[in-house]
Amino acid sequence: MQNNKGPLIFVVEDNPVYSKLVVSYLKTNKFLNVEAFSTGEEAIKAMERQPRIVIQDYLLDGMNGIEVLKRTKKIAPEAQFIFLSGQDSIDIAINTMKYGAYDYIVKDQMALKKLVNKMTKILSITQLEKSNKRYRTGVILFFIFLSLFIVVIIAMAIMYPETFGLSF
Repeated sequence: MQNNKGPLIFVVEDNPVYSKLVVSYLKTNKFLNVEAFSTGEEAIKAMERQPRIVIQDYLLDGMNGIEVLKRTKKIAPEAQFIFLSGQDSIDIAINTMKYGAYDYIVKDQMALKKLVNKMTKILSITQLEKSNKRYRTGVILFFIFLSLFIVVIIAMAIMYPETFGLSF
């Protein structure tokens, strides 16, 4: 879902200070349509709004980030997940990717900058995919109309051979 403020972005973070930091940083970087949730359950309830990107902490009270990811993919399959977590474990990172996360970023002093770069890539790829789809549709329509034109010319040549200088 998109409006005049840009793509809808959900931040799911149980630390209120870090959540505000992430939201503020994103808004400073021109991502204006950002909503924060402190639990996975709250975020799941809002998924019918079809966020474009979900920034997800791995460890939450209640359900963990992978459970939120799995449930979200059933409701909003186009949503891209970026895990932003303090868990510096390659196994956890690989597991999140296995379930469809776009990326896994460990919280450090460069995390927010990395986050914005990943989000920009996601949105660029989305625009490129839309552009390619429009291009393919245009090419297909061109060949359909060209085929119809050829069929009409052949039909006219058969029906009016003298007009085309043909004699059978």
